[in-house]
Amino acid sequence: MNPEDVKVILETALPDCQFQVASEGSHFNITAIGDVFEGKRPVQRQQLIYAALNAEISSGAMHAVNMKIFTPSEWQANA
Repeated sequence: MNPEDVKVILETALPDCQFQVASEGSHFNITAIGDVFEGKRPVQRQQLIYAALNAEISSGAMHAVNMKIFTPSEWQANA
């Protein structure tokens, strides 16, 4: 599985978000930015990403996922 495949899966599940995906083998680093994360605790944000990637994680195609998740305003503040 390559980063572009993961990005397509995430964009399909969370269409109003922007994603940056990088990988080293089966270890993926994901940055997600979207209004859908507004008002959600960090674990709730992660659950949205994990739900989209559940099949790939369960199959072993993805071994580890590191996430940085932002609302657009949080992203602007950190840029």
